[in-house]
Amino acid sequence: MRNTARWAATLGLTATAVCGPLTGAAVAAPGAAPASLYAPSALVLTTGHGGDAATATPERAVTLGCAPTASGTHPAAAWACAELRGLDGGLDALKPAGDVLCTEGFDPVVVTVQGVWQGKRVSYERTFHNACARDAVGGGLFAF
Repeated sequence: MRNTARWAATLGLTATAVCGPLTGAAVAAPGAAPASLYAPSALVLTTGHGGDAATATPERAVTLGCAPTASGTHPAAAWACAELRGLDGGLDALKPAGDVLCTEGFDPVVVTVQGVWQGKRVSYERTFHNACARDAVGGGLFAF
């Protein structure tokens, strides 16, 4: 009988130690996310003149972090993060703004975005006809 009581006490304490931390998450307020658990979002954006990233003359590079808040060297970090959230990180979905008119002058500009967006690897490169075309598509994201 003493062995049974000892085993029951041991199993009870083990269950409390293992499952106790799990019950705390269930008690949290509905809809509240844990403050320390978020997927990382950290990117490096570059721009330069040329036909592709390998041959372009680099002009500028900035960092952009979006989780938990906008940060980095990007001059419009909050705007850029909001734009990325609207695209769900899908940079291929970037479209030119309908009200922007650009000249036809050919002066190719290339942008790259490398890093992680909400825990997923991002590698993006796009060449634009000129800086105006880049700005028309990138909005706040490429405004650096």
